[in-house]
Amino acid sequence: MPGSSPAMPRAPPEAASGPALNLLIALGSGPRRKLRAQLCALLAADGPGRTHAVPLADRLLHPTGDCHLHLPAAIGNFTDVFAGIHHARNGGRRRDPDNPLGPNYKYVPIAYHSRASSVRESGVPVRRPYGQRKLPDEAAPTFGPCRKLDYELELAVWVGPGNDQGPAIPIADAAEHIFGLGLVTDWSARDIQQWESAPLGPFLGKRFGSTVSPWIVTTEALAPFRVAQPDRPAGDPRPLPQLWDDHDQQSGAFDITLEAFVLTAHMRERELPPHRISHSNTTDLYWTPAQLVAHHTSGGCNLLPGDLFGTGPISGPTEVGWGSLSEQSLDGTRTLTLSSGETRVPRGRGRSHLPRPWPPRRLRLDRVRGMPGADCDIAASARAAIRRKLRSR
Repeated sequence: MPGSSPAMPRAPPEAASGPALNLLIALGSGPRRKLRAQLCALLAADGPGRTHAVPLADRLLHPTGDCHLHLPAAIGNFTDVFAGIHHARNGGRRRDPDNPLGPNYKYVPIAYHSRASSVRESGVPVRRPYGQRKLPDEAAPTFGPCRKLDYELELAVWVGPGNDQGPAIPIADAAEHIFGLGLVTDWSARDIQQWESAPLGPFLGKRFGSTVSPWIVTTEALAPFRVAQPDRPAGDPRPLPQLWDDHDQQSGAFDITLEAFVLTAHMRERELPPHRISHSNTTDLYWTPAQLVAHHTSGGCNLLPGDLFGTGPISGPTEVGWGSLSEQSLDGTRTLTLSSGETRVPRGRGRSHLPRPWPPRRLRLDRVRGMPGADCDIAASARAAIRRKLRSR
């Protein structure tokens, strides 16, 4: 049957336990909603389940400071999508200022498979990679540590039941195949990436490490933050039928404020607060999460429970919304580059707003700012402050 999920064994009582949540993720939305309702009833201060929860508290509840949050699922496939149009346009201007977007960009989500084996949870240090790099004035490449390390502020989309190889997931059903959302950064060694990319695209420059938030916010918990997908600019084509669903367009996007902060060892020594370097929103995405799922399976590819999408850097239309430091401003006069010792801007634009020196060869992406234990070198995961549209209440 089109869009059917792969056959899964009947759920044992331990589906939500163990080192990974893949079995729970595979069960689909029905069991997930029942589990969420039961947990809410047990944890409610004055709820009917409190009498059952209190005797179990010592066995089931643990102090936050005593816990380490692990990778939530075993990731079989990690797909990185070029879903943020502002980031795509900024990057494209470096190749062709007059035609920054390819002719296919507005018709189909552009993506590639990234390396799932190097995805780690927030808090695990990311080692500055070694590789070949070549500056324009160098006669030959050299091998050494990355000199231009960059972050990418992305939304993580966790796949639910998935599909068998062959039948596609229709766009109208794609939302049911999304378990929840999180945050991810696909760390980028820009100098290595630039040297190796022609003609097939990035490889080692994007494969040394990706960091994902260790929690998944289920789609049920995100219901209050669903919004309509923003209208496309006048003249942009309507997606083909395989990627168009009225209900998805009316409520398939999310209103989530994303902020990236930087905190260096030098700043910590001086007891300085984290410095915000980016402010954007998930409404800046050109495609909905459901469209990513539907497109991925449209040719017959199967998605597995616990597979991961990264939306690509989510950038706003202005410099303050940069989703990575490799982007250029609209007038092309300002470029930020992370080097091994400092952050540089072209002469004439004054000093960088980023502190110096930049952290050395070990970085970490950590939990949401404000949560216990958060100590971010780059908080590109750093506060996905969900902006509620419930002001009328």
